[in-house]
Amino acid sequence: MKSFLKFTLASLLGVLLASFLMFLIFAGIIGSLSSEKPVVVEPGTILVASFNQPITDRNPESPLSAFSGFDFSGEMGLGLDMIIENIAKARDDENIKGILLDLSNMNAGIATVGEIRNALVAFKDSGKFIIAHADAFTQGSYYLASVADSLYITPEGELFFIGLSAEAIFVKRMLDKLGIEAQVLRQGEYKSAAEMFVNEKLSDANRAQIQAYLGSIWNEMVATISGSRGIPADELNRLADGMLISSAQSAFEAKLVDGLRYQDELLSELKSLTGTEESKDLKSISLAKYDKVPKKRAEKGLAKNKIAVVYASGNIILGEGAEGVIGSEDFSKAIRKARRDSTVKAIVLRVNSGGGSALASEIIWREVKLASEVKPVIASMGDVAASGGYYILTHADKIFATPNTITGSIGVIGLLPNMKKFMNDKIGITSDVVKTNQHSDLGSIFRPLADEEETAIQNETGRVYDTFITHVAEGRGMTKEEVDKLGRGHVYSAVDAKAIGLVDELGGLKEAIDAAVEVAGLSSYRIVKYPELEDPFQKIINEMTGQAHLRKLKNALGEQYPYIDILIEMERMEGIQARMPYQLIVR
Repeated sequence: MKSFLKFTLASLLGVLLASFLMFLIFAGIIGSLSSEKPVVVEPGTILVASFNQPITDRNPESPLSAFSGFDFSGEMGLGLDMIIENIAKARDDENIKGILLDLSNMNAGIATVGEIRNALVAFKDSGKFIIAHADAFTQGSYYLASVADSLYITPEGELFFIGLSAEAIFVKRMLDKLGIEAQVLRQGEYKSAAEMFVNEKLSDANRAQIQAYLGSIWNEMVATISGSRGIPADELNRLADGMLISSAQSAFEAKLVDGLRYQDELLSELKSLTGTEESKDLKSISLAKYDKVPKKRAEKGLAKNKIAVVYASGNIILGEGAEGVIGSEDFSKAIRKARRDSTVKAIVLRVNSGGGSALASEIIWREVKLASEVKPVIASMGDVAASGGYYILTHADKIFATPNTITGSIGVIGLLPNMKKFMNDKIGITSDVVKTNQHSDLGSIFRPLADEEETAIQNETGRVYDTFITHVAEGRGMTKEEVDKLGRGHVYSAVDAKAIGLVDELGGLKEAIDAAVEVAGLSSYRIVKYPELEDPFQKIINEMTGQAHLRKLKNALGEQYPYIDILIEMERMEGIQARMPYQLIVR
């Protein structure tokens, strides 16, 4: 009894001490944030754009996001909206002399990179300089760097300029070894989201579509780099085919970079450009810190009219969403709120999603359609807006996409695992069932589908597919037959999608907002963003529970995490799905 009491009291004391420690930590965070001084930019300052954090569509505006994951690194996450807004602000800021692109560790999709690049092109119109530097370039970061007036690499750095590849992952052999059968029903020969469970390699149809959109994206990158660097596209492809560019020296000799620079040499050049004495420190400011610099005071009438930008990023699911997940309930609520707000004159729907639940997509589609009946709705596609991600924007008045966006994938699948052999033979679990009717245990993982059950589910996927193409036909002014020919799960680059009528204009979020302003006939406006961000303190709780461990797992596994994510996503699937292939790694 004495030992029990001793153990209990010790445990209680430990909990109390831990709680008190957490309280002190949070109090310190809040105190430091509340005492933060306004940021002032001195004349001759360089804006340093370092993209060493994952870039999301929307900036994590909570001040506590700097302490994400409780590692207290102080590194802010980066939102594409924040990056573009601050590049535009720097263009008109007389105290900003130029931009340094620090691209040694860039983590972003090609379409996202393209939108940042376009913002930098506009920045150059101010006459200010852009210098890019990296210890080692990826092809994506080099694509961005090519916009710079001067482009440098560390002398012993690397740039492998070899073209793009897309690597699809297949787990059929693993499932076979485990005794698990993936029972797949789909609509469309190109609908490849479940191929990874039933094939060991790409189907011919899937290989053809990947080759097409990958080629389209690469051609756009090559054309852009060619225009900026003055190197013919044929020459760039020759360099890539021959794998002639790998070292910093080979990149310099081929004129892909302007010079080889160590950090100290780069700093000396920047000091010269800004008129800073060599003995003094360079005046610089990071993007995250520059975001805190007050913007120019708006006109008095600016607040009356609003453009609502509604962000849809991640997997589409039924119910409530979360960070990086589009929940049908809260996302529909956000659309509905923007529709009912008389001060919101137009809605921009920003979609960065490969899809998910078909039913959840239908629920969101309905709210978008209702909104489009009372005010302009303009869609903006991010890195990917396909399958369910395309479903929800079919009734937008106009659809924008960057040339490197992946879209289409109009099709649906159903997936039911048969784990009988795994349960029975591998881990020794058996089951027995009592039912009132012949098919009452439909969906049980302990048996395969009966023929009539497979037929019923296949009919259901056909019905959902018919609804999908009906929505597209109505929204895009096509016939169902025309949409079916373009659909069947076929994935396109935005360039090809525009040519066949699935996309209206090539452009990013800025161009979509400009179009919304124009169609709404506004001379002054302000932007409001939906859905509302999570309460900072609720975010802390989530970090302590469900989300922190997933982030830490991603960080620990690095490039290997996608293989684990396959199994996580498979477990989350519920009902008929409208989604892109689970994992397609483009390098």
